[in-house]
Amino acid sequence: MLTGGGARAAYQVGVLKGIAAILPRAVYNPFPIICGTSAGAINALSIAGRAGPFRLRASKLETIWHNLRASDVYRTDALGVATNVFHMAASLLHSGYGIGRPISLLDNTPLRQLLENYVKFDYLETAISNGELDAIAISAMSYASGQSVTFFQGQPSIQPWNRARRRGEKTDLTIDHLMASTAIPSLFPAVQLAGGYFGDGAVRQLKPISPALHMGAEQLLIIGVSDKASPANQTPQLDHSPSIAQIMGHMFNSAFIDAVESDLETLRAINRLASVIPQSLKDNNGITDVNAIEVLSISPSQSIDQIAEEHIHELPRSLKLFLKLIGATAQGGGTSAASYLLFEPGFSRKLIELGHSDALAQKDAIRNFFDLQTEQRQ
Repeated sequence: MLTGGGARAAYQVGVLKGIAAILPRAVYNPFPIICGTSAGAINALSIAGRAGPFRLRASKLETIWHNLRASDVYRTDALGVATNVFHMAASLLHSGYGIGRPISLLDNTPLRQLLENYVKFDYLETAISNGELDAIAISAMSYASGQSVTFFQGQPSIQPWNRARRRGEKTDLTIDHLMASTAIPSLFPAVQLAGGYFGDGAVRQLKPISPALHMGAEQLLIIGVSDKASPANQTPQLDHSPSIAQIMGHMFNSAFIDAVESDLETLRAINRLASVIPQSLKDNNGITDVNAIEVLSISPSQSIDQIAEEHIHELPRSLKLFLKLIGATAQGGGTSAASYLLFEPGFSRKLIELGHSDALAQKDAIRNFFDLQTEQRQ
């Protein structure tokens, strides 16, 4: 499971690099089920939608993020930013919606072009057919229904599902599904798919772990991008009201981080319950859906907000000005919001390095997860 998080998702690349270094070089794809949301969907499809050994796939993904700039994700030139601002202003004359194209603050056409050239969507069916992959899934939010929709491509045995506020839809994944999953509301434009317009998958994703379980996962490796390394009692107190960026930062954290951590707490509670229910009781009462799910969760050991504060200067001038105006600075309390848009080499490389280090620090746990120690003894 690869969670959302904008530019923070560079951390996931470092963790994947560390896992690739721990696993044997010949391993092709250690994950039969891959789930991604928002920027995590980019990393998920970059791993699933490429041929070759896992170590090579992780290396190529690292190369992309190593050289990624904000201009590769969204237009940062003055004309591009001004055009979008004008388009948003014009929408006020049309009941608040865009004419010709969805409204957004930023134009992410460069990201579409980058991903179209990198992700090999045709390879997904090949990987599924040859048994390398059971399923690949990415989630998006329907603006029409408000549902969290998981679009998945997988083995015939995996069927769609429908639950409260969420459903799974079997389809052949395309660049449009990926762009929809990464379309952060107001920042990037909504994407039209069959069934209406869709936006970022982290929004309204109340049960982010459930898609993996619906597709048959019995073990979960979750790579998050939370900022748990910054406890509330260490957060600097500000003597002014919250800035726009500080408000946005909490909204982004709520969408990209809180739901995953809450769902993980629930899963661990169910695991404790499952461990104390005798198997005979389960059999006698027909209980088939209360089983322990092995979970390994890896998240940043250092504060991403603090790292972002050190790298905001890398952003293009037009975006730095905008972020300063809305308070995306240490003084304004909105550094967290800036971290989601900081697609620049210095920040990405620092997060990749951190992710790699955190993965190696859990080498034994990762080996146990893949049963490598048992295999070596045999």
